[in-house]
Amino acid sequence: MTSSDKPETASDTPDTPAEHTGVAARDWATASADPQYRAAVVDLLGALAYGELAAFERLAEDAKLAPTLADKAELAKMASAEFHHFERLRDRLAEIGEEPTHAMEPFVAAYDDFHKQTAPSDWLEGLVKAYVGDSIASDFYREVAARLDSDTRALVLAVLDDTGHAGFAVDRVRAAIDADPRVGGRLALWARRLMGEALSQSQRVVADRDALSTMLVGGVADGFDLAEVGKMFSRITEAHTKRMSALGLAA
Repeated sequence: MTSSDKPETASDTPDTPAEHTGVAARDWATASADPQYRAAVVDLLGALAYGELAAFERLAEDAKLAPTLADKAELAKMASAEFHHFERLRDRLAEIGEEPTHAMEPFVAAYDDFHKQTAPSDWLEGLVKAYVGDSIASDFYREVAARLDSDTRALVLAVLDDTGHAGFAVDRVRAAIDADPRVGGRLALWARRLMGEALSQSQRVVADRDALSTMLVGGVADGFDLAEVGKMFSRITEAHTKRMSALGLAA
């Protein structure tokens, strides 16, 4: 469910804290000496890798619904960028001695279930899903990245770079609403459903993996307790509201 879009309207998440301490101040070679931390990073990279692969597949599929050749070409370019991100994550897993397919496997069911439950019925729903739904996952990963070692943090933030989908989706959706205001109500309901499904999926992924859970609630990650997790989801919700506003939809 990973998107690489970080729209300017979204609230900034702490990609780079003012001063890194603990794990976040170390490089991979030092931090990975802790087997629990290593397991958490392998899970994180595996989840991201499959998310990027799924994003590539979905964008390629959505291109079939594009109303113009220009739109089709734009989505094809974005799909190519997502696949490049997948390759970087795959290569990194191999570099640290992990089999990429094995690292991705635990996350296949959750991602596939999410995409199955939120299959768009038309072109506009597909754009909203990529812009709103997938961006929730991106916000989540950026929050986690702030607590990673310097090498892993740099990679995660790089693969979450904007592929151009944000501005493309906003332009097309706002134009559709201007042409027919009734479209806005339908898309707003769709976006609310995506919000709920995306948060549930993120929580499911974390709950199913002990190492990731520990990274979020304390132990491996620095200063990330249960109260901080609550604040994190509040920031993600705030970013979602701003994205909805950018689209011209009511949150």
